[in-house]
Amino acid sequence: MLRFELLCRDRETNARRGRLHFPHVVVETPAFMPVGTQGSVKAMSQQELAELGYRLILGNTYHLHLRPGEELIRRAGGLHRFIGWDGAILTDSGGFQVFSLAALRRLDDEGVRFRSHLDGSERFLSPEGAVEIQAALGSDILMALDECPPYPCDREHAARAVVRTTGWARRCRQRWEGLREAGACRGALFGIVQGSVYPDLRTQSAAAIAELDLPGIAIGGVSVGEPVELIDAVAAHTAPLLPEAKPRDLMGVGTPRDLVEAVAAGIDLFDCVLPTRLGRNGTAYTSAGRINVKAARYAEAFGPLDPDCDAWCCRHYAAAYVRHLYRANEILGARILTYHNLAFYARLMARIRAAIEAGEFARLRREWAARPDAEDDADSDP
Repeated sequence: MLRFELLCRDRETNARRGRLHFPHVVVETPAFMPVGTQGSVKAMSQQELAELGYRLILGNTYHLHLRPGEELIRRAGGLHRFIGWDGAILTDSGGFQVFSLAALRRLDDEGVRFRSHLDGSERFLSPEGAVEIQAALGSDILMALDECPPYPCDREHAARAVVRTTGWARRCRQRWEGLREAGACRGALFGIVQGSVYPDLRTQSAAAIAELDLPGIAIGGVSVGEPVELIDAVAAHTAPLLPEAKPRDLMGVGTPRDLVEAVAAGIDLFDCVLPTRLGRNGTAYTSAGRINVKAARYAEAFGPLDPDCDAWCCRHYAAAYVRHLYRANEILGARILTYHNLAFYARLMARIRAAIEAGEFARLRREWAARPDAEDDADSDP
């Protein structure tokens, strides 16, 4: 099963350098996980992800349950074989998608009944069911079912979600242990801390989830609409409350600046659709900040998107050509920009790991705090 090795800590922050040992692969942390919602990171092949150095990706339980279904994937030999991926896979519980996508949902302590956003069919997801689906997928990391409250959220609602999330986590653990004893699950179960933006509720939830002694813990309910200052505050408050010897995941975060700040708080794992979604929509992260290739200034930019990028996306293609592809709605444009952004994230995480090892993370953090986040797109063509 999963083993976390803590290699070193930063002297000035809570940043950690570690290593996740799976039976078949090792993942260096802090690590970013590209999001492969339906068994595919949009516009990327699994081979391209591996060549960028990614060894852990995320899949979505809700979407894979609805299509093509976990039983088909089980018959195919599991999600790894089904999608042709020899790295590790983390699957979320599906709870967030139920709460955000499903119509006519009804939530109680037993679970959540909802209608599929695909065909309107009625479904029921219990804590036990979430674990069973992920076990059938063959996930390396399974997430416990949680209730993810929205933002803004009043304290009473957030408190109820903490209690329910804790109860569901206990049931998930019991089912996970039963499946493991039966040889039907090889993955590690992570619990999820909730509590919205209320520090006392985060403290309560962190203690309750840590008490379950699961292989890892995630911080959920962030990046659901709250300002970045509150995301930082939740991570900085919650991460030090979690067991030092276990990996810590911050779900759904974020921008490069968000990742640096969360690493400083003591987070080990991240996932976010941002680099791929922005790429498909014409935006690239570069050493000079975020740029939008729709801007008219790139019409005759015959150099690369980023001269500091050594990947094929910048070695072979000029920014002007990428802009043309995007405006012509050519698929290659989305592929180039997506690859470029994931290459940028991979280099950033490698820099973070090296900085922690060298005792220079605080300097890197200051550099990123001073960087521009986005360029002015006022001169974008219509």
